[in-house]
Amino acid sequence: MINEERLTEEPKPKTEDLSITLSRALSAVFHPLLMPTILFSILLFGAPGAIGVSAFGTPFKLSLLMLVCISTFFVPAFLIYLLYRTGHVRSLHMNELQDRRLPYFMTALLYTTTTLLFTFRLPELSDMAPEIGIVLGSITVSVTLVGLISLFWKISAHSVGISGIAGALLGIAIKTGEVSLLYPLVAIIVLAGLLATARLNLNAHTPPQIAAGMALGLAVSLATVLLMV
Repeated sequence: MINEERLTEEPKPKTEDLSITLSRALSAVFHPLLMPTILFSILLFGAPGAIGVSAFGTPFKLSLLMLVCISTFFVPAFLIYLLYRTGHVRSLHMNELQDRRLPYFMTALLYTTTTLLFTFRLPELSDMAPEIGIVLGSITVSVTLVGLISLFWKISAHSVGISGIAGALLGIAIKTGEVSLLYPLVAIIVLAGLLATARLNLNAHTPPQIAAGMALGLAVSLATVLLMV
C-alpha cells in the first residue's frame, strides 16, 4: 500500500517543477524592460503607417528598433546588474520592496532621457513620426508611477508593461483605424493572461497587485495615445 501511494505521488512534483520552470521562462522572456522593444517591433514592422514611418526602409526601422532596445533594455539592465554587484540590490529578481525602488527610479530617468532624445534631438524623425516620442512618454510615465507606488506597495511591473502594450495598440488602432493591429492586440491580451498566471504561480505577486498593474499600464498608455496622437 505504501509503495502504491508513493508511485501515485511521484509525478506531482515533476508537474509542479515544470509549471514553475515555464512560469520563470515566461517572466524572463517578457521582462518589463523588454516591453518597449516588443511594442515598437510590432509598430515598426506590423503597422509602420500608424506611427508615420512607412516611408522609411527596413534598415532604418531596424536602426530605430536597436536604439530603442539599447536605451530601454540593455543600458538599464546593465546598470541594475551593477547595483546588484555593488550590494545596492540584494537580488536581480527584486522580490523585496526595498530592492525595487532605486532600479525603478533609475530606469525612469533613463526612459525620460530616451523620450527627450526621440522628441527633441531627432527633429526630422519627430516631425515625421511624433507618435514615437508620445508612446515612449507614456512608457516613461508608467515606469515613474511604478517607482512611486513601490515606495510603499509592490505593484506588478510585468502587468504594467504587458497591459501598456495592449493599451498603446488599442489606442493607435482606434485613432488610425489600423486593422492590422487587431491580431497583435489579441495575442498580447492572451499573453497578458498567461503572464499574470505565471507571476501568481511564482508567488511573485498577489491578485490585487496584478490587477492594479494591469489597470495602471492600460489606463496610462490608452489615455496618452487617445489624447495626444
